[in-house]
Amino acid sequence: MAPHDYSKKAQNKEAQGIKEIVIPREDAVFWLDSQGNWRNAGGKFRKKKIIDHFHSSISKDENGYFLYQDKGGVWEKVYFPYEDTALFVFDVIFSQTADEPDITLVLNTGSRLALSPQNLYAVNDCLYLKANDDIIKFTERALIKISDRIDEENGSLYIHAGGARYWVPEM
Repeated sequence: MAPHDYSKKAQNKEAQGIKEIVIPREDAVFWLDSQGNWRNAGGKFRKKKIIDHFHSSISKDENGYFLYQDKGGVWEKVYFPYEDTALFVFDVIFSQTADEPDITLVLNTGSRLALSPQNLYAVNDCLYLKANDDIIKFTERALIKISDRIDEENGSLYIHAGGARYWVPEM
């Protein structure tokens, strides 16, 4: 799914006898805002390399979303707060061939996911996708990119995908 599979890395870590440090959500010094931007007390992160690293390091376990990294033989696992959701659609790719999904979503983690239009819903002019037990929010850039596939009729939203028109419920 969207976050990385931490369980395989955790098993490998245990087999190698690597120490793990867990930082609870309330002690994290950074968070993810409602638009998918990393922030700390100094404001919005600016360095693309750090931003990309943070996004690509998102994983999930039974306790929630966290970032992980190997810091010289110590496995650091930081549960982080987020204002809306930890997963975002950063880009939308439209297929040009019949053997690919009609619409592919590129998430902030770097994962790609075929759009399941029946799992879309809207809240306060924001578009979301439910994928398994994850909630994924479309960023403004992704909404602009997919906007030509969305129409409105009698106050209801619809999306065109895979040659069909799907109703997008308002929650």
